Amino acid sequence: MGNIYDYFAAADDAQALELFEDDCMDDPFGTLGLKGADPYLMLGTVEAHLTDVSEEHVEADPRFCELLSDPDHEGHWLVSLTDTLRDALAAASAERLLEAATAWTLTQDSARQDPGLMADFLGRLAELARDAGQRRRLYCGMSL
Repeated sequence: MGNIYDYFAAADDAQALELFEDDCMDDPFGTLGLKGADPYLMLGTVEAHLTDVSEEHVEADPRFCELLSDPDHEGHWLVSLTDTLRDALAAASAERLLEAATAWTLTQDSARQDPGLMADFLGRLAELARDAGQRRRLYCGMSL
């Protein structure tokens, strides 16, 4: 059994934590639950590709997978995603998302994933980003 990753939008960190801690994940903005899409392993490469910067630059952003929940809580964590990723996803075409997915599948973290499946995930995450707009931020709730 693998980890479960729930991607969602919230107005701010406090609202995201409230949604996450209530364990309802039935947020008013739409939740995109996916199993196996680890933000640490995938989204740095995707953001770097979509924004034409290095992964090191992406990972230097304080909001890149910043732990927002209690670090001592085993098996249940909430991390933030960058606003740069949100904006890049919202602006990306389907072709650009496929390019980013393909770039990720060439990394050693990809475990030989199908670029089409990853592009589908990115497309759904892009829809969430477009819906969130500048008013909301993106988050990922993880559980074992």
